[in-house]
Amino acid sequence: MKIELNNNILKQIGEIADSNNYTVFVVGGYVRDILLKKECKDIDILVVGKGTEFARLVAKYFKKDITVYERFGTALLVLDDSKIEFVGSRKESYRSNSRNPIVSPGTLDDDLSRRDFTINALAISINKSTYGNLIDKFDGLSDLSNRIIRTPLEPEKTFSDDPLRMIRAIRFASTLDFEIFPATLEGISASSDRIKIITQERITDELMKILRSKNPSKGFQLLYETNLLKNIFPELHELGITNYYNDPETGKQYHHKNIFYHSLKVLENIANKSDNVWLRFAGLLHDIGKPKSRHFDKSNGWTFYGHDELGARMIEPIFKKMRLPLDKVEYVRKLVRLHLRPIALVDETVTDSAIRRLIFEAGNDIDDLMLLCEADITSQNLLKVEKYRNNYEYVKRRIIEVEEKDKIRNFQPPIKGDEIMQLYNLKPGPMVGKLKNALTDAILDGIIPNKREEALAFLDNEFKKLTINNKN
Repeated sequence: MKIELNNNILKQIGEIADSNNYTVFVVGGYVRDILLKKECKDIDILVVGKGTEFARLVAKYFKKDITVYERFGTALLVLDDSKIEFVGSRKESYRSNSRNPIVSPGTLDDDLSRRDFTINALAISINKSTYGNLIDKFDGLSDLSNRIIRTPLEPEKTFSDDPLRMIRAIRFASTLDFEIFPATLEGISASSDRIKIITQERITDELMKILRSKNPSKGFQLLYETNLLKNIFPELHELGITNYYNDPETGKQYHHKNIFYHSLKVLENIANKSDNVWLRFAGLLHDIGKPKSRHFDKSNGWTFYGHDELGARMIEPIFKKMRLPLDKVEYVRKLVRLHLRPIALVDETVTDSAIRRLIFEAGNDIDDLMLLCEADITSQNLLKVEKYRNNYEYVKRRIIEVEEKDKIRNFQPPIKGDEIMQLYNLKPGPMVGKLKNALTDAILDGIIPNKREEALAFLDNEFKKLTINNKN
């Protein structure tokens, strides 16, 4: 089968190969994506022979610098807006007393057989005489057409070479909306413990790609069902604990919905409306504190009091363990801490003060918080859904009204801490903090307007009260 390759760079590389007696192919993700009619700028070139030697010839031709990774036998050339990686064909063999493969030079067939999935084991010749010829040793074209993720060899062998391929299989299923072949899926479950030998950085990179995909909940469900999640993200896996209690006296069964699958539904709802990966992450983790806060009593059934605050405290340790950017901690922590607040407001009189405090604490993230709250409405009970949505819409309207009137989002009191110290001849300490907090609370509670003159009068009175109390 011949594939149309309208790529001048590939034609030029093929000409260089012909001039120097090399046999070369474009392979992997580039081939997969052009067959799926997707844009792909990263190109993998497979060289029958020494890939790094050929890469140097190509770099010389284009008058570009090249990065060579001698340890891995690969080289990287950046050309225009494309990254081109060169590798020599390789094969594996197994010692009789070892499961670890030995990688050595091999043929084209050897190299394709050791690739991760059949859809990535497709190769297209770029030598002039065979330009565009497709090599499909493992029926990858059929799997591509049938939307299947399958390993070229036995799953155990493929995953032994690089256990990260187990998460990659799930990532491709999530990003391409493919299904994993049953034998491959069973192989992932059987080999899931081996993921522990992979570095956290590589694991996290794949997880974030799943989270950014069109259907992230599908990916995390597969991670859960194959036990990979138990090994790479135990806090999230623990959400799948079954909350059942059978009363031995009455025979009554108390049940709470599966928190993990609820979290996936919230993630799905957010993904349908936003590409913000950190909002998606907050949606996935919004109930992360529930397993550690769950309690059962016969009067109230299962309860999870304080899970919002407990979950918020878990965010930074999770970020550190997963090597995630710490500058995103506060955003995710804030959304987890506040995710119950908007809907809870309708259980009491919705005062301007309560709305002001919500806007003040959420700041510029108030819209994302409200999107999370809307996504959190997942009940199967249609009457409950209608009630929660009505409550949500009411609070949303009140936020708009109060924000338009008071401009409270990210507000700053008219008198700050350094000026308070000057006014009352104070040094940094608890007294300054008490005055600052009292002024902020007075403005948020509507006791005084957010104006300098009223703020000065309030502080004078507050300082006198605090001074008298300290003397007593």
